[in-house]
Amino acid sequence: MRRPPSDEPVADPIQAVIERMEAIASPLPEEDGVARFNELYLAVTRAVFAETRADNYEDPTFISRLDVIFGDLYFAAIDADGAGAGAGATIPKAWEPLFEKRHSRGIAPLQFAIAGMNAHINHDLAVALVSTCDERGVDLDTDTAQHRDYLAVNTTLERVEGEIKERYTTGILGDIERAMGTLDDVLANWSVARARDNAWMTAQTIRVLRDEPFIFKQFMLGLGRNVAFAGRALLVRTMR
Repeated sequence: MRRPPSDEPVADPIQAVIERMEAIASPLPEEDGVARFNELYLAVTRAVFAETRADNYEDPTFISRLDVIFGDLYFAAIDADGAGAGAGATIPKAWEPLFEKRHSRGIAPLQFAIAGMNAHINHDLAVALVSTCDERGVDLDTDTAQHRDYLAVNTTLERVEGEIKERYTTGILGDIERAMGTLDDVLANWSVARARDNAWMTAQTIRVLRDEPFIFKQFMLGLGRNVAFAGRALLVRTMR
């Protein structure tokens, strides 16, 4: 493989993640629930990409690599859904509600977006953190450059999430009939920062438990089921 000259920029691996999300979005109709999540995730990834290139992190390589490993877990769910059960593919338990309900009527766009975030952050992020820290030989302690950068990403995520929420709940998309304030409850109870805090603690737990295979297996099964349960609660019908 030809190495680029020193004055030729090296492609950032996050760019490949962005391109894959753009390819996923291309054939999906706007009303598809997976498309709603993909739109939010793509906006977040573009924002994180800009932050890593602006030298706003102490360890941008860690954030970049975490983003790639994290994205691959979403792509694995996409690929499993595309392959279908006949090919022996299994959608991860945490992702089942979103893929099962993606074409359901009466579910608001923002519900789909948050349900995807629930699966990806509350389950996949912990797994990606462990893999990234193992690969780079860093600990999951809280007083580290990696953890400080991880927390710094929250500001970017909350800003982008707020922009998507506003677009999904105003104008044409916001002209919806809400049943008993259910959608308002969904919005009030979701916090990306809280979910990411929990993911870091879950990653710490995974690292401890993986030396005990039976306990580790049971923990991961329970995690997937609990995240799926929350996902189904997020996707209750709120629109007529």
